[in-house]
Amino acid sequence: MTIEQAAAKLRSREVSSVELTRESLRAIHAQQSRLNAFVTITEELALSQAARADEELARGIDRGPLQGIPYALKDVYSTRGIRTTCGSKIFADYIPDHDSAVYEKLTAAGAVLMGKAGMQEFAYGITCNNPHFGAIRNPHDPECIPGGSSGGSGVAVAADMVFFAMGSDTGGSIRIPAAFCGCVGLKPTSGRVSRYGVLPLDFSLDHMGPLTRSPHDAALVLNAIAGFDPRDDTSSKQPVERVSDLPSSPLHGLRIGVPQNFYTERLQPEVDAAFRAALTKAEGAGAHLIPIQVPDPGEINIISRVILMAEASALLEPYLHRRGDFGADVLALFDQGRLLAATDYINAQRLRRLYQREWAKLWDTVDCLFTPTSPIVAPRIGETHVEIDSSVEDVRLASTRFGRAINVLGLPAISVPLPAPGLPIGLQVVSKPFAETLVTSVSRAVVSF
Repeated sequence: MTIEQAAAKLRSREVSSVELTRESLRAIHAQQSRLNAFVTITEELALSQAARADEELARGIDRGPLQGIPYALKDVYSTRGIRTTCGSKIFADYIPDHDSAVYEKLTAAGAVLMGKAGMQEFAYGITCNNPHFGAIRNPHDPECIPGGSSGGSGVAVAADMVFFAMGSDTGGSIRIPAAFCGCVGLKPTSGRVSRYGVLPLDFSLDHMGPLTRSPHDAALVLNAIAGFDPRDDTSSKQPVERVSDLPSSPLHGLRIGVPQNFYTERLQPEVDAAFRAALTKAEGAGAHLIPIQVPDPGEINIISRVILMAEASALLEPYLHRRGDFGADVLALFDQGRLLAATDYINAQRLRRLYQREWAKLWDTVDCLFTPTSPIVAPRIGETHVEIDSSVEDVRLASTRFGRAINVLGLPAISVPLPAPGLPIGLQVVSKPFAETLVTSVSRAVVSF
């Protein structure tokens, strides 16, 4: 059942929010020991919020489609009086005295918080093999990773524990769990959703967005959380498009850019087959497939790593003296960031602006891009390398290869699941800034293939 369907049942009195919440709690408790999706379960709060939603709906107070809907927050979103760990030992007992902007908005929309979803330590990685809170496991195969860093959020949605979950995305951290777990993950345009009250990994690459059961649900959540916030100096005043009347045939006449470089190179066979099948079906639905060359995503990925390592190390500098409290993998990344020259960081930011201008020219030719979300399916827990086309690649770099550049460019992107016989495979739809309505409506057509 989607948010859209549950909202209709709540208003027709076919089901109550308390009933949805109790079912969500049952699913969470039944699967937590096997999948480890949650760090904190807020059972008492959830039942209280659900009862309030039912009472308000009975009185005719309608806060919108999220009212009474169970959801989870990635454990980077500050919640007053509820611990917010950032997946780390350093913040294991941190209880904020304020709420994040996203939690404020979701509470105002009447959504029901089930708990805080587990994640990669400090949101810095893609395995979610967390040394402090344990490995998070993929619901399609518990021996495989769920992707990261928003792994708990992806698992909670894919395993039907919640209707949606909030994630954060610095280099693919919403889209990769969506692809590996088989759900939908939306990374909005930079500045579209406030970052206020989120424990950051990076000053300029972090994006906040939802993981959901359907593209339309992603649009509904975005409607609730998007908008200008003066507390976030990156927040945009660009008007928010309301997703209400999505086009009935969004693919007919659509100009889909199909990159001939980078995004179709070094794919696992099952990913390549699913992607090619999606292109064929899109063309059959009336879309125009336009072969294009995209400006050097490989170099943009290098830019991403330089910016991320420098900015993440700067943000965590006050805690780096507590070396024994960091996991070995993230500590190594923070140490590398401290060794970067200032000239490297400045040149990376200069090149970033250059590539943003170059990519902006693409939208004169195409409406959106189709790429695989990741060139691989979910690796097994503990795997550090994966074989693609007879070459061996680092799991982290391979998983994020198609996602990192989009954060540097600040573009909206969504991952939606494609038909696949084995582990889930994601399709990434990318478009120009603030075109979230386009990417969600297009991906809604894709999931009907």
